[in-house]
Amino acid sequence: MQNPLLESKLNINRRTFLSRMSTGIGSVALGSLMMPSLFSCNRGSTEEDILAGVPHFAPKAKRVIYLFQSGAPSQLESFDYKPLLRKMHGQDLPASIRMGQRLTTMTSGQTGFPLVGSAVDFKQYGQHGAWLSDFFKFTGGIADDICIVKSVFTEAINHDPAITFFQTGHQQGGRPSMGAWLSYGLGSENENLPAFVVLTSRGGGNSQGLYAHLWSAGFLDSAHQGVLMRGGKDPVLYLNDPHGMEKADRRRFLDHLAELNQQTYDEFSDPEVLSRIKQYEMAYRMQTSVPEVMDINGEPDHILKMYGPDVVTPGSYAANCLLARKLAEKGVRFIQLYHQGWDQHGNLVEEMGAQAKQVDQPSAALIMDLKQRGLLEDTLVIFGGEFGRTNYCQGPLDAKLYGRDHHPRCFSIWMAGGGIKPGLVFGETDEFGYNITQDPVHIHDLHATILHQLGLDHTKLTYKHQGRRYRLTDVSGEIVKGVLA
Repeated sequence: MQNPLLESKLNINRRTFLSRMSTGIGSVALGSLMMPSLFSCNRGSTEEDILAGVPHFAPKAKRVIYLFQSGAPSQLESFDYKPLLRKMHGQDLPASIRMGQRLTTMTSGQTGFPLVGSAVDFKQYGQHGAWLSDFFKFTGGIADDICIVKSVFTEAINHDPAITFFQTGHQQGGRPSMGAWLSYGLGSENENLPAFVVLTSRGGGNSQGLYAHLWSAGFLDSAHQGVLMRGGKDPVLYLNDPHGMEKADRRRFLDHLAELNQQTYDEFSDPEVLSRIKQYEMAYRMQTSVPEVMDINGEPDHILKMYGPDVVTPGSYAANCLLARKLAEKGVRFIQLYHQGWDQHGNLVEEMGAQAKQVDQPSAALIMDLKQRGLLEDTLVIFGGEFGRTNYCQGPLDAKLYGRDHHPRCFSIWMAGGGIKPGLVFGETDEFGYNITQDPVHIHDLHATILHQLGLDHTKLTYKHQGRRYRLTDVSGEIVKGVLA
């Protein structure tokens, strides 16, 4: 005999059925609006493909703007104040401090390592009295909005492997870049713009090269690679239609091309064919969206003035900072700025001073601009280079001519927004500025923290390639909880 109570629970009338079905349909509709890619037929069939685009937990940040200072600015003339170096100017670095650590070939042959104090003065800024050099007075004005991390370290001692390590989590090219991992892990918030955009600018100092592997998708779907936008009339090469081709002609051409590519995919099942279709469609949509976002003529005068006089020069660092804000507003997931020219092995004071003048005001303006628009709360901004600089002199021991060699053991960056604790100075180095004494932060730790703020567990954001599951943090990395708000 059936249980009457159970039978009554199993029975359902028409009104209850329609009510429950409408709730389910509504949930699906809401999900498709909030995350259109979740229901895409092109997501693939593997577990990784299905989960891509879905955060592992509630994020603090939606996007990243990375202000990468290529060439490695000296922390001893920027954010790590070491008065002892002035007192010991010209004296040799004690062997007990150097401890036989690795040197570059540029200074390994020196008979001594004479300490050189900063020729630039430092001042305290903000409620917590953070020390910043006179090269970064505008940054001092936002000291209460940023978190200065003085204890970053890396294993790479030369530029290309060090930059590659920062961008891909590995010193050799071929791995996906950070922006590609975020595009794969979270997708895009704007179907008319790429999820990953790269902007470059050049300073007046010694410029290290920038290579496409820094924004490559590696073994991920090529649709996740960064799109390099140039300053000037044509930010993306070959984006515009050829002379004599109308918009409708282009649409018909792409439709027929998509049919041919689909036939190729049906025959060979090569996922790159689907990527090609998506890239053609993205390029078509970018024909309208890119010129709009690159146009700064609609910006108010007070905003342009805030970024400084170089903002009206296409391709300048200031112009790129303003474009980064506009791209962030449009939902671009990862915006990578590279500013070249920080490799000061000699004439440091003059060259670094000129470099800092180019980036100090625009970087501070970007933070203020994001903050006044309510975007800083969910935008993670990072400023820094690939390694630090030695406390000893390279070249003549002269206040005007001295330079500093590469130093991977400790250097400084700053972060802001995206759930990072503001007004904080995190980590410490010894009084010589040579070794970390408190709260070391490895590159993998930094990557793990960035992913965490975007709602991604760095141990779960993986991709199987050649029989192994890879991730941005390789096989290590810990979240730097001390910098989190």
